[in-house]
Amino acid sequence: MPKLPTAHSNWKSLLLPFIGLLFVFILFTVLIAIFEPDNLEAFLSSRNAKTVITQTVIVGIGALGMTMVITSGGIDLSAGSQIALASVACALTLNAFSGGDPATISVLGMLVATLAAMTAGAATGAFNGTVSCALKIPPFIVTLGTMMIARGAAEGIAKQSQVRTPDNTLQNFMQRNPDPEWLIFAPGVWIMILLLVVVAVTMRYTVFGRYIYALGSNESTARLCGVPVTRTRIIIYTLCGLLMGISGAMSYAFLGSGDPTTAVAKELDIIAAVVIGGGSLSGGKGSPIGSIAGALIMTLLVSGCGMLNVPDWSQKIIIGFIIIGAVAVDTLKNRRQIAS
Repeated sequence: MPKLPTAHSNWKSLLLPFIGLLFVFILFTVLIAIFEPDNLEAFLSSRNAKTVITQTVIVGIGALGMTMVITSGGIDLSAGSQIALASVACALTLNAFSGGDPATISVLGMLVATLAAMTAGAATGAFNGTVSCALKIPPFIVTLGTMMIARGAAEGIAKQSQVRTPDNTLQNFMQRNPDPEWLIFAPGVWIMILLLVVVAVTMRYTVFGRYIYALGSNESTARLCGVPVTRTRIIIYTLCGLLMGISGAMSYAFLGSGDPTTAVAKELDIIAAVVIGGGSLSGGKGSPIGSIAGALIMTLLVSGCGMLNVPDWSQKIIIGFIIIGAVAVDTLKNRRQIAS
């Protein structure tokens, strides 16, 4: 079975995404100072830092799930649709517990609603893994189909409109200034950090984590080494869906309603975060903390472009080139390793 990355290579892979994050921060600081000096103070403020970190949560949590999938040699193009479906499931469950009463929803209702979002995501992920393994269909094709299925399901159960709910504490989980103030960051940020620790420990120190790296490095070899390939892949996609469900609950908290049209093309941001963070689309490489750094880079790019008054269409072009560049760098690294 393939070995986990050595301590030296692990530190190197962890350091590079944060160097990239620092580079992007310095670059935008210089550009804003030159072209939009009036916005420099706002860009460097703690208020903007909190905003960037909070806005990273949805992509960041999704990137943790995608890290496991990509490291195992798979892909999930249905991530954005899973987030939308989970947000709608969360909102509908909250309404069911409110009983039409505009009063604040109970803690139990919020807990069950979050579980409903997680269940919706996990069920979709399990479907992806099971169909791909059982029918021997590439995950690219299966998840492309699921992207449409989950989006259609979200629109159908939401009756093609936003699902609004009574006021509840869950809506405060993505506020930039949390209540109570001693939390410093929004509760969603702390949830992302907790999930980061769980996923990092799982991938680094458990047998299941070794299976993830083994599948991505060489599935045939992993099978010969006794790795239960089918079961492991189904579990990986289920866990990815579970994390997309949590991301969907945070999407509901951010928007204040369940929106079946939210997170369109969000899977591209999530995949980009993983690749920028050191993950390889060829499989066998992936770092949860690197993926979070990649998600921060993506959010910082949007924030910096906003401060520079760069049009939305230009931002998409820039992000597209960054994705291509990250994949190109990964491809060159793989070729050098093969050559050596």
